[in-house]
Parts: sequence; C-alpha cells; structure tokens
Amino acid sequence: MITAVILAAGQSSRMGGGHNKQFLTLRGRPVVWYSLVAFQECAEVDAIVLVRRPDYAAQAETLVREFPKVTAFADGGKERQDSVWNGLEKCDPRTEIVAVQDGARPLVTPELIAATIASARQFGTGIAATKVVDTIKEARADGVVERTVDRTKLWAVQTPQTCRFDLLRRAYRKVLDEGVVVTDEAAAVERLGEPVRLVPTPFLNLKITTPADLAAVEALLAARAGCELGKPGIAR
Repeated sequence: MITAVILAAGQSSRMGGGHNKQFLTLRGRPVVWYSLVAFQECAEVDAIVLVRRPDYAAQAETLVREFPKVTAFADGGKERQDSVWNGLEKCDPRTEIVAVQDGARPLVTPELIAATIASARQFGTGIAATKVVDTIKEARADGVVERTVDRTKLWAVQTPQTCRFDLLRRAYRKVLDEGVVVTDEAAAVERLGEPVRLVPTPFLNLKITTPADLAAVEALLAARAGCELGKPGIAR
C-alpha cells in the first residue's frame, strides 16, 4: 500500500497576514488543491493523509470531498518534522511506501510522484530534486564573497520525498528522540546513515513562499491549462 502525506499546516510567515498559504486562492482553488489532484490522479497512490492546522479543519474537510483517496487528517505540529510524524501516525498500518508532499508545491505531477515511488521501491528512497545551474557564492554576513562553491555536485531538493514506510518512521523517531531539527525527509534518513536517492525533477516544480511566487505559479498553471485542454481527469 502506498500512502501520501500532504503537508498543509505551515505558518506562512513570509507570505504576510498570518494566513495558511496552502489555503490561499490560486486560479480559484486553494493552493493545496493542486497537490491533492496530482496524488488523486496518480494510479500508484492508494490513500492520502492531509496534515492541516486545527483552525483550518472545516476548510480541509470541505475541500477533500472531491478526493476519495483522502482517508485521514492529522494536526500540524510546531516544526515540519512534527507535522510529518503526525501524518505518519495516521497512515494505514499496511502502508509500505509513503510520499511526503509540501502542499505549497502546486505544480507537482502524477508522473513525478510515480517516479519517486519507483525509486523508493527499488532503493528505499526517491527524493525529487533538480540540479543547481546558477553559480553559487559563499559570503560573509556583510555580503562579501568568501568563495565560489563547486556546483557540479549540488542539487536543490523538493517534494515529493518518498521512502519505505518503516525506514522513514525509524528516521523520524531518531530525530524526535535526539531533539534535533531537520528540514526534510532526506535529512532524517541521512541521520540513520542510510543512502538517499535523488529523482531528477523539472525546474517548474516551484514552491510558493512569497506573494511573488503565487503570481509566478498562477502564470505557469495558466500555461499548463492551455496545453492540457481536453485531457481527462479532475478539471483544473
């Protein structure tokens, strides 16, 4: 069984206004709706756990009525890792592979989800990521460059981050027991000393962090909709 844990419980401090960015409107739909569509349409996914803030419980319950794969809700925690753990606790015990998705990445596709699942089946992990192409500088706090970083081995990690269920539970149990903070599933698995496998991802798998990102993603979704006219599935 393959379960998705979709995170929609962030504080969204960089968006301003104190709103939960995953529930902001994007082309007439909440931002997280687009992730739900992709996982609903991915044939490999059997169930979805939606992690949301308690104050957004009513909105979440209304939203998922059109997504029969959503089988459970979980409350968000203080840190991202707490939210993921809460989601893992709500997964069906038959789950073998779990895909963790940031609900603020509305450009995710069923094809990318499937690719990370295939990697997790074969290697234990499948982490969406894209090669860094910009020149990277390391600088002091005052903005003075100290060195140019070799970018040939650098990747920008995204979601979904997909792992064997037992592996990810062990990884996060260790993180929580040690009282450390990690920013993603890959970092948690790394702390176990287990290998992490990256899955190359298109650059358009953007994350909404600021109001400018919302406008950029809206334009990309509009372009995608123009290319997908007549495609079967949930209307975007």
